[in-house]
Amino acid sequence: MKRYVVKIRYTGTAFHGFQVQPVLRTVQGEMTRIAQTAFRTPCRVTGCSRTDSGVHAEEYFLLLEIGDAADTPPPDRLLYVLEPYLPEDISVLCSCLAPEGFHPRYSVAEKEYCYRIWNAARRDPLRAHRVFHYPRPISEAALCEMNRAAALLSGRQDFRAFMAEGGNTEKSTIRTVSRFFCRRLGDIVEVNIRADGFLYNMVRILTGTLLEVAAGRMCADDMPDILASGNRCRAGMTVPPDGLYLHRVFFPAGFLPDFMTSPAFSEP
Repeated sequence: MKRYVVKIRYTGTAFHGFQVQPVLRTVQGEMTRIAQTAFRTPCRVTGCSRTDSGVHAEEYFLLLEIGDAADTPPPDRLLYVLEPYLPEDISVLCSCLAPEGFHPRYSVAEKEYCYRIWNAARRDPLRAHRVFHYPRPISEAALCEMNRAAALLSGRQDFRAFMAEGGNTEKSTIRTVSRFFCRRLGDIVEVNIRADGFLYNMVRILTGTLLEVAAGRMCADDMPDILASGNRCRAGMTVPPDGLYLHRVFFPAGFLPDFMTSPAFSEP
């Protein structure tokens, strides 16, 4: 069986998440169907993250395993074989042969998500399903408070209070957040968070909590108590999936070729 690491990019609006589901359209289901159509043999696709319905990926890594019966191309030609079968909402960026022991989830060191908020009085139909429209003005002082809250939510912490119902409570809820900040880019406010793992809806709940801080309904100094409580009801709302992007995926240094781990597109 030939094993490829494939980096893709997709818009999640029309997908019911990554993981395959009966009847519903998913990224895993589409990529499996595409590979099997292209190579006319059974293929298996395993992803680096279980992104939810409506969530986008600016870069996403998957393992593509192709049956031995297929005539497989060299890795730098794989994208050209798959391209004719790809839908408009998925793009293959690059690929390489999978190194020994590679697993798209367990080999990942960290992942970084970006949540984009359209902070303007009027919604923008050209950004529909790409951002979360939040019309209440976020002042520079409020943005500073959001960043102060983010700093208190960084480091190695128990994030049980920021996990949605349905998350796996039998496994550890401790995660290490290495980078967490907010910034304004015109009318867009971005929330960026990098960690060694994420709980169910963790980024969306953290973002909702920061918006509560921006609105003055919570303060940054509440964050340690919310963490200590482990109580989901103490944290903020779960914002919609529309504005959430899997932004970067990080592997141990030297594990994959540089061209696989370099950003495919410049930041906005």
